[in-house]
Parts: sequence; C-alpha cells; structure tokens
Amino acid sequence: MTTSRVLFGLIGSTLIFVAHSSAKAEPRAVIELFTSQGCSSCPAADKLLSELQADSSLIPLSLPIDYWDYLGWKDTLAIPNHTTRQRAYSQARGDREIYTPQVVVNGIAQAIGSDRNRIESAIGQSGHNTSSLPVPLHVTVADERVTVTLPERERPEGGGEVWLCPLSGSVSVGITRGENRGRTITYTNVVRRWVKLGAWTGKGENFTVPIDAIKSDGIDAVAVILQSGSLEKPGAILGASLTSLN
Repeated sequence: MTTSRVLFGLIGSTLIFVAHSSAKAEPRAVIELFTSQGCSSCPAADKLLSELQADSSLIPLSLPIDYWDYLGWKDTLAIPNHTTRQRAYSQARGDREIYTPQVVVNGIAQAIGSDRNRIESAIGQSGHNTSSLPVPLHVTVADERVTVTLPERERPEGGGEVWLCPLSGSVSVGITRGENRGRTITYTNVVRRWVKLGAWTGKGENFTVPIDAIKSDGIDAVAVILQSGSLEKPGAILGASLTSLN
C-alpha cells in the first residue's frame, strides 16, 4: 500500500526546496562531517570530503557546528541543529565521542573526519552487507513539484523518519580570525536546514512538495534521508538520495 502526502508552504518553521530533475541513486553510505571554521584540524577533513564526492556511491554532507564559536571566529554556516544531531548520535552510541572533525557513517559508525582509511573502515562496519542502502528512494520533479517515493518494506524496529536537507554544493569562506585566520576554506554539500517530511512505518509513501514553497538563495542540491529511530535518538540510515538542481 502506498500513502500519498502533499506538503505546501512551510513544515514547522523550516523551508523546503526541491530538485529540478529526476534522481534514483543507490548509495552505499551517507557521510556526515561535523566540522567548524574555528577548528584548526578541520580543513584537512573538509578537503577529504570534497574528494569523496567523486565516488557516486557516497553521499558526503557537511554539518557545521557552533560550539567552537567562542574561540574567536563565529562559524558562518553553523546551525544549532547540527550540534544537537552530533550529541544525539553520541547518546545513541552510548559514548562521549563529540569532537571535530568527526564523521558519522550511515548513522552508526564514527571516525576522524580527516582519516580516509578509518572512514572506509566505518563504511564497512556500518551494518550494511549489500552494495547499497537497503531502502531505495526515488526523487522526481514534474509540474513544479518534487515527489519523494519510498517502497513498501518490512517495518523497522521503532519506525523511521524521512528528512529533506537543502544543500549548498560548494561554499568558500574567507576566515579572518581564530585558529584558521587568513585561510579560505571550501565546504562541500553544506546542509542548511533539516525538514521532516514524515514518519515511515514500512508502508509505501509518496511525499509531494511544491517548488515555489521551498526554493531559496544559495541552494543547488537536495538530500533526502530515510533514517530509523527519531530526531532525539537517531539510528541507522536506511535509504538516501542526493540530487543536483543544476
């Protein structure tokens, strides 16, 4: 059975946006990099994330955090939701591993964001034994609307949530204070918002969003993530799609 939902305007206090083309990706890993413009160890991880983008089976995302702002430079891309998400991951894992640059792979495994070998190991350890995430997502755009389609699958324990993330594919920032003073750093697939499209219980779902309600400046891509658990206790990522607007 497939449930269809149409979303207009704002969801909560968050804007949504959509792609201008169809996309059906089969990624094997979503890589979330928690980074900061005020962290001297982060530029190497930011560079590595841009290199990982060349692998079409990976969805690399930059999630700038704000807890290093007191060091002398306020991160221009950070949003509080990223700090909250990083802490929620730590609580779900049961450790106290909150640092930058930190990568979380498929919502499960974590690694130092500048260590390619450890990231590759985390991909292998993230609990997926197939070459792609277990639930394929399909994103299409037609008639000024975007549609996210999820197939029917066995209900995940505890259910899941569908999130849409507006992205800025590449953002260069000149930093004039703090640990990275004098450097210009380029960030890849910067998540600007988290928009909950709805819950998922294993049933087929369609989420439809008008383009006019969601388009905003600086956004040129969209990621859609199906994740088990909840915002407060995120679990394994079950499916994902990344679509360019260009």
